[in-house]
Amino acid sequence: MENLISLVNKIQRACTALGDHGEASALPTLWDSLPAIAVVGGQSSGKSSVLESIVGKDFLPRGSGIVTRRPLVLQLHKIDEGGREYAEFLHLPRKRFTDFAAVRKEIQDETDRETGRTRQISSVPIHLSIYSPNVVNLTLIDLPGLTKVAVEGQPDSIVQDIENMVRSYIEKPNCLILAITPANQDLATSDAIKISREVDPTGERTFGVLTKIDLMDKGTDAVEMLEGRAYRLKYPWIGVVNRSQADINKNVDMIAARRREREYFSNTPEYNHLANRMGSEHLAKMLSKHLEAVIKSKIPGIQSLISKTIAELEAELSRLGKPIAADDGGKLYSIMEICRSFDHIFKEHLDGVRPGGDKIYNVFDNQLPAALKRLQFDKQLSMENIRKLITEADGYQPHLIAPEQGYRRLIESSLTTVRGPAEAAVDAVHSLLKDLVHKAISETLDLKQYPGLRVEVGNAAIDSLEKMREESKRATLQLVDMECGYLTVDYFRKLPQDVDKGGNATHSIFDRYNDSYLRRIGTNVLSYVNMVCASLRHSIPKSIVYCQVREAKRGLLDQFFTELGKIEPKRLSSFLNEDPAIMERRSALSKRLELYRSAQAEIDAVAWSK
Repeated sequence: MENLISLVNKIQRACTALGDHGEASALPTLWDSLPAIAVVGGQSSGKSSVLESIVGKDFLPRGSGIVTRRPLVLQLHKIDEGGREYAEFLHLPRKRFTDFAAVRKEIQDETDRETGRTRQISSVPIHLSIYSPNVVNLTLIDLPGLTKVAVEGQPDSIVQDIENMVRSYIEKPNCLILAITPANQDLATSDAIKISREVDPTGERTFGVLTKIDLMDKGTDAVEMLEGRAYRLKYPWIGVVNRSQADINKNVDMIAARRREREYFSNTPEYNHLANRMGSEHLAKMLSKHLEAVIKSKIPGIQSLISKTIAELEAELSRLGKPIAADDGGKLYSIMEICRSFDHIFKEHLDGVRPGGDKIYNVFDNQLPAALKRLQFDKQLSMENIRKLITEADGYQPHLIAPEQGYRRLIESSLTTVRGPAEAAVDAVHSLLKDLVHKAISETLDLKQYPGLRVEVGNAAIDSLEKMREESKRATLQLVDMECGYLTVDYFRKLPQDVDKGGNATHSIFDRYNDSYLRRIGTNVLSYVNMVCASLRHSIPKSIVYCQVREAKRGLLDQFFTELGKIEPKRLSSFLNEDPAIMERRSALSKRLELYRSAQAEIDAVAWSK
């Protein structure tokens, strides 16, 4: 089974490569959920020496003032005995450093690239991995040393800036704190202990390290601190003896320095009873063991976060849509598939699977009947108009039995007014179909991805609806015209005949057009027109459904599909032009999803093997 810390190191490196740190988001990320150890201390507290002792290599920049000006994420990987030691930077992924003096120079150079050759600090971390048979698997984050005053060349805010940076790491509940304090300094004034106590008041996450024990004044010792009587933490204090400046100047071997450290604690009477838990070697092993235990305890929470994040990433990728095909054939296929998806959603609206289609029935069941009922035939069937049309229709020779031509003219002029409600019904359905097109477009996720195609599909659909409206209007008005052009004879044959008042030729023409007679004609015409309106109330919806709704369902984008095959590849590609920001977002999400799935598989394997 892969070592837990090595697995976490690998996941952290992948998170870093993808920028999945969580700095820009209030939501927890995989990086935040993975335990790590932050090294905290004041300037010249011996932080760098402690780290070098743990690694067993002299690789960190040294000097006066603020030397560490960027966080250094240091990942240690234990390799087999006899393996060659080397280091790798995340920003130089294909370059191995076997000369650790070059590692020191690269840390300095990379710091200067970010901050310039000034004394400014930056929160952008440097990621360094060291592979060696002389280390334990461990992840440490070296943070800039806490300071109390700004020196020349530094802004006045640097004291607070460094403290804020340190807090941003150690406030996280999964961060263990390695608090470095010089033994020759009053513990009450320790910067590391002060800030650690503020974020971890119970000491559950804090490990205390005393440096410079060998530099204490004669007659004094650090026994009270090391035994936890001066300041108690949950975990025992650990003392270390670092190389002196003279040793550093003489390039004293780190392995030799570790041996001298062991000898110091074993041979010093005040500390020999604590020697088994003192020194940088013990510190490294203890931190590695504890970090692995913490990781094990956090596995269920990490698994839960990964599963939740995978679901969120998959959902967002689904909203963003699939990436564009590279070849022309693939692009044409993609366009056709997107159009079919739109067409399917449009049909679902008409068929009642989605809302909207019921409004068309409302036009037929309420709007059209109401419009027909509101028709006023007073003008066409006024006494004056009836007399005028009957007289004109007779011409120079009065009618013999009944004024047939007059009837026809009265009916035709009355039925002509039905054209208005018929056209209005066609337009109302057209408007509703357009609304459904817009709804279907907004509900087709892939069309949101491609604005160009969305416009083309929308325009093509509306153009088709316009043609269908014209055809529907023509057919619907023909129904009205047919009623005008051919009257139902049986209806008039069944009307009662008044010979005396309607057909006796001995009466004068003036008797024949009296008010009673004309009112009877008006009543007959109105009755016939109402009968025709009742018939049209049913036939107009049939015409509209046949010419508009049915056609829209059958072939809304037929013309668009026909023209699609004739379009030049360049214009075809323009249909699938996508916002570059969306493309970048999809690419980033895909990489992040791959990372989380890989992490899920590996962590699940560890969890099952426990």
